[in-house]
Amino acid sequence: MSTNIVVPELGESVVEARVAKWLKKQGDTVNAGEPLVELETEKIDLEVSADRAGVLASIKHQEGADVKVGEVLAVLEESTNGAGKVPTVPVVPVVPEVQGAKGAENKGADKKATPTAKNVAKAHDVKLAAVESTGARVTKQDVLKAAAPEAPKPQPASPQARGPQAPPREQGDRSERRERMTKRRATIARRLVEAQHTAAMLTTFNEVDMTAVMQLRERRKEAFTKKYGVGVGIASFFVKASIGALKAFPQINAEIQGDEIVFKNYYDIGMAVGAEGGLVVPVIRDADRKGFVDIELAIRDFAKRAQDGSLTLEDLKGGTFTITNGGVFGSLMSTPILNPPQVGILGLHKIADRAVAVSGQVVIRPMMYLALSYDHRLVDGREAVQFLVKIKEYIEDPAWMLLES
Repeated sequence: MSTNIVVPELGESVVEARVAKWLKKQGDTVNAGEPLVELETEKIDLEVSADRAGVLASIKHQEGADVKVGEVLAVLEESTNGAGKVPTVPVVPVVPEVQGAKGAENKGADKKATPTAKNVAKAHDVKLAAVESTGARVTKQDVLKAAAPEAPKPQPASPQARGPQAPPREQGDRSERRERMTKRRATIARRLVEAQHTAAMLTTFNEVDMTAVMQLRERRKEAFTKKYGVGVGIASFFVKASIGALKAFPQINAEIQGDEIVFKNYYDIGMAVGAEGGLVVPVIRDADRKGFVDIELAIRDFAKRAQDGSLTLEDLKGGTFTITNGGVFGSLMSTPILNPPQVGILGLHKIADRAVAVSGQVVIRPMMYLALSYDHRLVDGREAVQFLVKIKEYIEDPAWMLLES
């Protein structure tokens, strides 16, 4: 009896994946629940497992092929040893397993690692026991780092150089190399262009004095960290301020569907995170019902899991408004691009000491530029400007967030 291994449902709005790596070869015997192939999607990577024991009779799509939901990846034949059927095992995302109390599980050959990490470790003759993991599970990147921990980092041509660095080249070397875009990078490229073609996008700017927030953090950080085990970041203040401003200007928390406006009475705030494979936007759901502690924990968790590749499709679904912080990379000012179908995105930037006029005196204050990109089809310039002014009021006098919450 044969069973088709198909591309599973990939989540909201995701209809296509790429075959990243076959973990079994044609003709291999597999056990129920054993991973067969890794799929790469625009949001996360998935393992597709065998739902029964048998033999991998044929592979229909080779590595690098693009496949759609429901397409047959391979055919699994029932094993000739007479083994009966076994319960179906669901397809699960590649998510690091939670470390248990048994420390022995993470030692030696039993150290938790993704199938790809195990293959890379074998190819580079690296012992998994010696690999330091960035998450609860050893990843491919962890293994590659362990394989060449002393590899020199390429030096930029000048102090102003930015972005990925090319390896040193011999004088006169004018060779080129081609690299296929990952599904995530290709999707980012497509969606960014679509955002500019399908929305009347405009950006308005303001600046905010960060003195009050920074003084509050300085006064309370030790007690806050001691009590809750997490520091007080800048982003949580802007999440809270954004929710207050969205309540005042509900059209910025809405979306356009055909000739209708869908106003949303909930606040799912997307936090843009730069990961190795490209930008992802995990969502803090019902952020208006969360306190500073829960928001800080959520942001820290998202950042960690974005780096170790363990974000799930559920983490990335939906969102009514997005916040992106280019300031962590040193950006002084930028124009963020909308994340459709959302009609607003707030850009945060680097905090820099600047001379400003306060009560007729020139003083030095920690200032930040804010940028709001918005869809002018739904949001007028007046509302966009007032939205930023509202955020400015909350940040410069955080007590208002408490009084109006």
